[in-house]
Amino acid sequence: MATAIYLEHYLDSIENLPCELQRNFTLMRDLDNRTEEKKGEIDQLAQEYIAKVKNLASEQRVEHLQKIQHAYSKCKEFSDDKVQLAMQTYEMVDKHIRRLDADLARFENELKEKLEVSGYESTEGRALKKGESRGLKDKRASRGRAKKCSDEDSPKKKKIKNSPELSDTFLPMQPSDVLDMPVDPNEPTYCLCHQVSYGEMIGCDNPDCPIEWFHFACVDLASKPKGKWFCPRCTQDKKKK
Repeated sequence: MATAIYLEHYLDSIENLPCELQRNFTLMRDLDNRTEEKKGEIDQLAQEYIAKVKNLASEQRVEHLQKIQHAYSKCKEFSDDKVQLAMQTYEMVDKHIRRLDADLARFENELKEKLEVSGYESTEGRALKKGESRGLKDKRASRGRAKKCSDEDSPKKKKIKNSPELSDTFLPMQPSDVLDMPVDPNEPTYCLCHQVSYGEMIGCDNPDCPIEWFHFACVDLASKPKGKWFCPRCTQDKKKK
């Protein structure tokens, strides 16, 4: 909006500038033509004076020289008028240039102040949004931990995550179905597939297992095995030892 106001005022101020410039240039061209005419008159008077100087009396010589001097004075007068018009034209254009520079400086200052204010507001908004996001993440994490503790026993006991009663109540879920579902980036992932918890899961009995929990389908289990169960990675590590 401010840009449009500055532009509108500036265009209004230079609306008559082309006509004024055209008038001055026309006057300067007219002065040039008159000067050229006077120069031709001076050349003619000089040639006449040179041709007749021997036959002219002293009074006639003075009169002839005064005519030449008068023509030179007219030429100088026309030249001075032309210089004045040129200076006036320059000042006319320079005045609008200075105004444009001043308007640009004011506009830049206003724009800088607005950017500083908006930058301050956006910084506060980002900080507030960051705080809200962090609080939301903490809330989700605590909710996930509460869910894990309620659905599972302690990780050391390594019980199946979902009880048989609950698993019989809900429809079976395939891994392919879960892979197609959108994943919350804040929800923890498990298993060799690095996916979120779903369906029945089993815990590795190795207390140092980096993964801990696995989907039945990912470790080729249809039901909970009897006794202790170790994941494929921990089993392989035990064989190496």
